[in-house]
Amino acid sequence: MKHLKAIVLVAAIALAGGGLWVWWQHERIHPSTDDAYLKANVLTIAPQVGGRVSEVAVAENAHVSAGDLLFTIDAAELEATVRSAQANLDRARQQTTAAITDLSAASANVDSARAALSEAQDAYGRTEKLFTMGDVPQAARDQAAMTRDQAQAAFDSANAALAASREQAGAPGDDNPAVRAAEAQLTLAQINLNHARVTAPVSGWIANLDVRPGALVSPNAPLFSLVEDGDWWIDANFKETDLERLRPGQPVNIDIDMYPGVTLTGTLQSLGAGAGAVFSLLPPQNASGNWVKVTQRFPVRIAIDTRPDDPDLQLRVGASTTVTVDTSGLDTRK
Repeated sequence: MKHLKAIVLVAAIALAGGGLWVWWQHERIHPSTDDAYLKANVLTIAPQVGGRVSEVAVAENAHVSAGDLLFTIDAAELEATVRSAQANLDRARQQTTAAITDLSAASANVDSARAALSEAQDAYGRTEKLFTMGDVPQAARDQAAMTRDQAQAAFDSANAALAASREQAGAPGDDNPAVRAAEAQLTLAQINLNHARVTAPVSGWIANLDVRPGALVSPNAPLFSLVEDGDWWIDANFKETDLERLRPGQPVNIDIDMYPGVTLTGTLQSLGAGAGAVFSLLPPQNASGNWVKVTQRFPVRIAIDTRPDDPDLQLRVGASTTVTVDTSGLDTRK
C-alpha cells in the first residue's frame, strides 16, 4: 500500500511537471499579451475659416462617407469678400488697359518729337551754312539754334514720359503684376468661400461632437473627431523576454474583450525601437539606491487581416484585446 501511494505521488509530480513543461513550451512558441489595444486613424476636424455655424449635418457616432457634408459656416461675409476681390480684379484690368493706351500715346509723342528734332537740326544746319556765307543775319542763326534746343528738350521730355508709361503699364493683359495680385486675392477669397462647407475627408464615425448651429468657430480650432473606418491595427505591449522570437510577418490571433468568442487574424508588422517607458512624458530615473529591476514592455504593431463576420460587431478604437503570436515558423525553418 505504501509503495502504491509513492507511485501515485511520483506519477502526479511527473504529470504536473510534464504539464508545466508543455505549458512553458506553448507559451514560448506562442507568446501572448493582454496589454493590447485596438487602434485606427483618428482625424481632428477643424474649420479653415472662422464664422458662425449655420448648419450641422451629422450626429454623434454617425457614420459618414468621404465627401459628406459635416457642417457649414455662414458665408455672407465670405461671399462679400469674393465680390470685393472680383471688383479689385476688374479695376486692375481697367487700369492696365488705360496704362497701355497711355503707353501708345506716349510712344506716338516720342515719334513726333523725334521727327520735329530731326527737322530742327536740319534747319539749323542750313542756317549755319548760310550764316557762314554771310547770307543770313546772326538773329536767324540764333533763332534756328533756339528752335533746335527746344525740339531736343521736347524729345527728352517725350522719352521720359514714355519710360514712365512703360513702368506704370508693366506687362500687358493678365501678365501685369497688379492684375496677377488681384487674381491671387480673388482665388484666395473663393477658396475661403469653399471652406465654408466642411466635408468629411475620409469615411468613418463621428466622435466627440461638440458644435451646434449658431456657435462661433475659429480657424483651425478643433471641433470634433472622425474615426476612420479604413485601416485598423493593434498596438500590443510585449515583455522584453518575448521579443527574441517575434518577427515581422508572423501570424497573430486576436481576441477582442467586448466580443467574447470572436477571434480575428492578423500579421505582426513591426517591433518598436524602444520601450514604452522611454517615450513617456516623465521617463523613469533608475539612478537611485532603491532600484528594482522591472521587465520592460515594447510596443508591437499588428495589422488586422480579417473583420468580424457580423456587421453589427463594429470595431472600436481603444478596445482591449488579447493577441497571441504564432512563432512556430522559426523552428520549422531550422
